[in-house]
Amino acid sequence: MKGHGSKFGRKKEAALAALLTQRNFEEAAREVGVSTKTLLRWQEEPEFQTAYREARRAAYTQAVARLQHGATAAATTLLKAMLDNNTPPSIRVRAAECVLNQTARAIEIEDVEARVAELERIAAEAKENDI
Repeated sequence: MKGHGSKFGRKKEAALAALLTQRNFEEAAREVGVSTKTLLRWQEEPEFQTAYREARRAAYTQAVARLQHGATAAATTLLKAMLDNNTPPSIRVRAAECVLNQTARAIEIEDVEARVAELERIAAEAKENDI
């Protein structure tokens, strides 16, 4: 079912996109023009599972990047809210906690990804030296 240099045919590629954008399997299947049963069967294929996981990861990475870009604006808003005596202190503290936690978490994820990549590079070099 491979075609034109891609891992999947157009329907499976469209199914991956639909699974990311539609609310449920039924809507995704309808979007692609296949039955729900077909879509569920595709989801049992290891190649499709891998591609779907990668697509979800890419979408999540883009969302995290958007949050990181908004961190400066959030910090500015937070500072303005903290100076506004009309904003209840509990809301100001909770907003600060949410923004800082999400930003720190995104940085931690990037750090872990970099560490894993470095370990993989070292392992590949060690393997090459053993050969």
